[in-house]
Amino acid sequence: MTSICEIVQQALATGHLTVEAENQLRLLLQTTKYGLKELNAFMTLQESAMTGLVRQESRQLMDSLHLCAASSSSL
Repeated sequence: MTSICEIVQQALATGHLTVEAENQLRLLLQTTKYGLKELNAFMTLQESAMTGLVRQESRQLMDSLHLCAASSSSL
């Protein structure tokens, strides 16, 4: 299984966090004993997402769904 640090490194390298990677992170955070290194990596990822350095695929999908709903309701 992929580690928290590996998922974070991939997201930071690509600037993109996939839905699959988000789900892996959730699972790892719920079921794995993790140390300070993993916690710091996760906090770095959160900060990068908040500042726009990493884009979350799930948020992009939600935004596009909202745009589709808004444009169809205005017809």
